[in-house]
Amino acid sequence: MTSVNTSEDNCKKNNDNGQDDPDDEMNESRVVPSEAQGEKLDSNVEHNDLGEMNKNEDSKSQAVECSDLAKINECRELESKGEGGKLEDKNEVVDSCDKINEDSDLDSNAGVETNQDPDEIVGEEEEQEPVFDGIEVPGMEANRSTSSRSLDLDSEVEGSTWPEKAVTLKNLVKVKSSVAVNIFLRRLSLKKDEIGEDVSVDENKVASDSSKDIEVAEDFQKMSERSLWNPLNYIRKSTDVDAENIAEQGEEAIKETPKPLVMRGTILLYTRLGSQDCKEARLFLYQKRLRYAEINIDVYPSRKLELEKIAGSSAVPKVFFNEILIGGLSELKGLDISGRLDEKIEYLVTEVPSFEAPVPPLSGEDDVSCRGAIDELAVIVLKMKNSVVVKDRFYKMRRFTNCFLGSEAVDFLSEDQYLEREEAVEFGRKLASKLFFQHVLDDNLFEDGDHLYRFLDDDPIVSSQCHNIPRGIIDVKSKPISEIASRLRILSYAILEAYASEDGRHVDYRSVHGSEEFARYLRIVQELQRVELQDMPREEKLAFFINLYNMMTIHAILVLGYPVGALERSKLFGDFKYVIGGCTYSLSAIQNGILRCNQRPPYNLMKPFSAKDKRLQAALPYPEPLIHFALVSGNRSSPALRCYSPGNIDKELMEAGRDFLRGGEFFLDLQAKVASISKIFKWFSVDFGKNEVEVLKHASNYLEPAASAALLELLASSQLKVIYQPYDWTSNC
Repeated sequence: MTSVNTSEDNCKKNNDNGQDDPDDEMNESRVVPSEAQGEKLDSNVEHNDLGEMNKNEDSKSQAVECSDLAKINECRELESKGEGGKLEDKNEVVDSCDKINEDSDLDSNAGVETNQDPDEIVGEEEEQEPVFDGIEVPGMEANRSTSSRSLDLDSEVEGSTWPEKAVTLKNLVKVKSSVAVNIFLRRLSLKKDEIGEDVSVDENKVASDSSKDIEVAEDFQKMSERSLWNPLNYIRKSTDVDAENIAEQGEEAIKETPKPLVMRGTILLYTRLGSQDCKEARLFLYQKRLRYAEINIDVYPSRKLELEKIAGSSAVPKVFFNEILIGGLSELKGLDISGRLDEKIEYLVTEVPSFEAPVPPLSGEDDVSCRGAIDELAVIVLKMKNSVVVKDRFYKMRRFTNCFLGSEAVDFLSEDQYLEREEAVEFGRKLASKLFFQHVLDDNLFEDGDHLYRFLDDDPIVSSQCHNIPRGIIDVKSKPISEIASRLRILSYAILEAYASEDGRHVDYRSVHGSEEFARYLRIVQELQRVELQDMPREEKLAFFINLYNMMTIHAILVLGYPVGALERSKLFGDFKYVIGGCTYSLSAIQNGILRCNQRPPYNLMKPFSAKDKRLQAALPYPEPLIHFALVSGNRSSPALRCYSPGNIDKELMEAGRDFLRGGEFFLDLQAKVASISKIFKWFSVDFGKNEVEVLKHASNYLEPAASAALLELLASSQLKVIYQPYDWTSNC
């Protein structure tokens, strides 16, 4: 009774002041007047959804609401006086409350229908890329092409709504308010009749219903806690997964990996690419629980001179405990055998490094990324961006965001560069050819007049989905793609050697995330904004895009977290993008559009690139089936991680194919005449052959000679049964 009167007083007070009640977000109630109607209206109470009211209601609607609350109080007073038999008065109150509910529902529905922005209805339609998420559903090919469009619409909605915390908090308040109002209304309806019968059964029902509401509120609280997430929390080591599997089988769980020793000193390990002794030195320090900082002299050339100065030689590996030179791998093992290594470790635990000790790699050390001569054209473009009016505009019955008029750009160039209007148009075409901006519909390169153009970093897809353009347009001159690819290859090789397992099947994502090598990788991929890909030879293009795909997957997992379902995989392969040469590329676009020569992804009806798509010029001349043994999507069924060079790309891909199939992705049972093969050969069968027999013949090229001969013999006799292995989407961490 008190809560209703308080709400009525607050409502009257706000109505008198001409203000809205900020806490009265949901106002809808039902009252059961008598025991005769209690059963019917009690069900209405249980299934009643509290309508959400606008905070900006006018004073008239608040006055009506307050008057109906007064009728509710009047009904309560009649019941307290024992006048429960006057159904006419109570029914009148119920009818008025029902009318309020109907009006509020109509208002809420009207708000949903009328709150659409007409600009969004005729807004810009973006071409979507088909994405393969690895799920097989009968009849999926018929409706698969619409999946990526719905994902992009979801991302746009997320960008325009409240942040996740605000939405969770709002839902929690609504549920708690619903719980309180439901409990009050049910207690209001559960009264003893005039005979004095007890309705304990209904009270138990109310208690159970209220407990359910409380559980819902607790679920929203858990959702709020889960919103504070870190993508790395979803990446578990393979040993943790194996321990859980063994525990489920009833065996003893694997003990957790011992944590590194806490030391005041530092350990520096000098290495180089391709050295087996360096790999063994890393493993030795890891087994001894010694945390170290690695300095790869191929990645940091200046450190090679430093090593020669302090150690007298550039031979690696070299290990330093603070300022003390321990030596190479043999010296480490010798100290361990003699028992003196424990003394050295105790020294590290207690002593801090002196000023004479070498220091770990510094941020940006020996990094030429985003450095070099200033691009004068980029400086002019940045000035033009601050001068012309960049805003949303309508063009050909469509709405385009963040664009400018060609005439305004010509006006700026004429004034800033002291050019005639025709010369300014030619200069603008030069800027457009260097990929600083482009036409919103790609109708022309650059023209004077009312044509709409958009700067590269103002493109909605580039700004929202591309992760290699964080600071906008870079102002240094674009370097040749061959130079960028070479540095990317060396850095990828260093990251895989330092943070991947020896067989390339597992990646230490946590260590990669905080490494200086990964920070350098992020700076390298920024240089891809305006590179030219058309003149790349096949071998260089093949090696570059394979290495980029594998590193881009690691970057996507570190940003989005490892995908645990089909929706997350679709976002990983289709929504995480880089801008390369002025165009946007997702993982799916690189795999199916570039490396597979614009072939249709599995369970999709559309090709990645249309006939007018500029990215089609960068595609390989024909599909390369061996790429499926080199592209790593971050799961356990993927091939091993490698780094590929353009000089030996075909040989390295052949080796990758042999290692992939001989490592368990192909099994032949001669007695049962059954071949078990990776599902990759089913998904991408068009790349390996026209039918299943040709696909298996292609696979026989990578098997051992005996297995290959047995497979071909069974294929000739047509007695072979083929089984495709289940694909393991578990993380390869």
